[in-house]
Amino acid sequence: MAGTFQVIGTATPRADAAEKVTGEARFTSDSMMPGTLWAKSLRSPYAHARIVSVDTSRAAALPGVRAVLTGADVSGVLFGRRMRDVPVLAEHVVRFVGERVAAVAADDATIAEAACQLIDVVYEELPAVLGPEAGLADGAPALHPNVNSYAGLPRTVEGNLNAFVTDSWGHGDIAKGFAEADVIIEGTYTTQRVHQGYMEPHGCLVWIDGAGRLNAYAPNKAPHRLKSNLADALGMAADQVVIHHSVVGGDFGGKGSPMDVPLCYFFAKMTGKPVRATMTYAEELSAGNPRHASVSHLRTGLKKDGTLVAHEARILFDSGAYGGFKPVPAVNLPGAAHAGDPYRIPHTFIEAVHVYTNSIPGGFYRGPGAVQSNFGIESHMDVIAKQMGIDPIELRRLNLIEPGEETATGHHAPAMNATGTLDASLAASEWFSPKPLGIGRGISLSYKGQGEGQSAAGVELRPGGVVVLHTTVFEAGTGSYTVFAQMVGEELGLPAEGVIVEPWDTDDGPFDTGIGASRVTRVAAPAVHESATEARKQLVVVAADALGWPADQIDVRGYEVVRRDTGEGCPWPEFLDRPIITQATNTESEESPVASFMAQIAEVSVDSETGEIKLLRVTSAHDTGQVLNPIGHQGQINGGVMQAIGHSLMEEIGVGSDGRVDVASLADYRMPTTMDLPVLTTALVESEDGLGPYRTKGIGEYAIGGLAAAIANAVADASGLRIASLPVTAEKVYAMLRALR
Repeated sequence: MAGTFQVIGTATPRADAAEKVTGEARFTSDSMMPGTLWAKSLRSPYAHARIVSVDTSRAAALPGVRAVLTGADVSGVLFGRRMRDVPVLAEHVVRFVGERVAAVAADDATIAEAACQLIDVVYEELPAVLGPEAGLADGAPALHPNVNSYAGLPRTVEGNLNAFVTDSWGHGDIAKGFAEADVIIEGTYTTQRVHQGYMEPHGCLVWIDGAGRLNAYAPNKAPHRLKSNLADALGMAADQVVIHHSVVGGDFGGKGSPMDVPLCYFFAKMTGKPVRATMTYAEELSAGNPRHASVSHLRTGLKKDGTLVAHEARILFDSGAYGGFKPVPAVNLPGAAHAGDPYRIPHTFIEAVHVYTNSIPGGFYRGPGAVQSNFGIESHMDVIAKQMGIDPIELRRLNLIEPGEETATGHHAPAMNATGTLDASLAASEWFSPKPLGIGRGISLSYKGQGEGQSAAGVELRPGGVVVLHTTVFEAGTGSYTVFAQMVGEELGLPAEGVIVEPWDTDDGPFDTGIGASRVTRVAAPAVHESATEARKQLVVVAADALGWPADQIDVRGYEVVRRDTGEGCPWPEFLDRPIITQATNTESEESPVASFMAQIAEVSVDSETGEIKLLRVTSAHDTGQVLNPIGHQGQINGGVMQAIGHSLMEEIGVGSDGRVDVASLADYRMPTTMDLPVLTTALVESEDGLGPYRTKGIGEYAIGGLAAAIANAVADASGLRIASLPVTAEKVYAMLRALR
């Protein structure tokens, strides 16, 4: 496939690199308007408590304070990305440590912070529910007694109201499958809360214009969804909300919620002034929307030869205090459906339950649900292999899904190269080479399709030779603008650097689903391609008219039009006297027929005395279509592996018995640095399978998905110890070593 294009497939620097490294990029925090006020929030010190009284008189009297809000002032207003259960400020009850109770708008951030400390709140502490099992226990208090009244709830909740969403997948007859099994093996695997780790915290700048419209800058990767979320929550018409483009300083799934925008709207409405808010990292870690903690109970039935015949999975997700930070219709984590993949299993039942607890509300983070479910199933496969006395590679190969077969959830398997990718990972990692005592290797397999959605683009050729691409996508750091520019360059015969990218605000362009679910290239590429090809066609018509050439003999080659029959050429900026403007919208509503397969292998050493774990090598093998930009593609793999190292070995937002998080800053929250990087080997298995005009497959979410299980399996291989809870730490290994001694 490589080499069939001139611009596509070539290593291309980031389109936004120069402006970011020179400081020209405009982040939300760089946006300021005359008279802007600062908003700060007073947050709850209790995990669960009734609000008895709130006295704001001292705060309101502080010089420089312009407005104070409590839950009573915004009563009944609930927001959320799909299900609306998140209050602007707590009303009557607080549900987690860090929830907003009251807020102040003042002339500067220091005054606002000082005023918050002058607000007097009297609480009556209530029993706290910490952990999903506690939320499902008999007698657990219902944290949202009126859950069935929430807009966007996918279905009525019956029974325990804390289990507010339950989804299930499967096929066959699970009872029959277990009856046919020779061996049944069970296991429980847990994952922790982790923060997305973006450098830019949540923030916003909100103002009301002369027409009474809500205007906002916010680092949000789904601006049109934010627009509709705000309109729904505030009871406004959608055309009364405008989200302006702002550079997003990292996302990884976490930048899709309204966060402080509703609060700042109420302050702007009260004061008539622009209002801004920026979360500190202490607030991000205690009140953001991290990856959900989970508990996976797996039960698998096999024949004596290792053939899987039945598989049952129940995954409990700790939703935290609210469910409104998840954008999918089911209000669940779609990756949970992969709790039996990528294997051929005739009888399956997978259930995922979201449980309200008195802890930080969970949100989306790269591979939502899939990271948790993959840690369970791929750890479990090694446990099965050990108990059955089967090589872990052969167990996987025996049961690996093939093209045309049914997935573990009963769907037709998407086009992907599972066996080829597995083989490539084994060769690149030197899996079968001898290894010294204390060295272990572990593997994990997974796959993912590209999401559905809508996106729009437009191409503008301006007199003077300026080429502009408009897009409804707000770049979140993934390199979207770079590959879009490559696509336009490919169709017009220009280098990508010759294309200027100007994103549309929500007023200027059609609806866009937003970044997420690895959908951007699948959904946006056809719109970019159509806009660029239409611009080329219109330029040919203009050239034929201006030069008197036959249109069917004209090619566009960069900044020139050329006659194929005579070889004559003319720079089109010399005769283009009016802009050529095109626009296209693409909608993908069907489940992706194509998926990317991934095999990841970790090699570790484990010290038998101290339990110290050293990650020596990671091999990441990927089934790809046409790689648009090799630099960006490898960057996505590197970044995913780096984040996976973090949640596999060190990162955790722990919650104590009082509901407080145990990390207050990035100094306490351990994220990997370059010093933690192992040798990274990448193997790409290119195929003709792919989507859209360039036959592409996604890469954004995949590289993070499988490494945790691969590391846990490698640690078990090196030490004989199975760590079934993330992160896999030296302390856990040491405790098990001591217990054995």
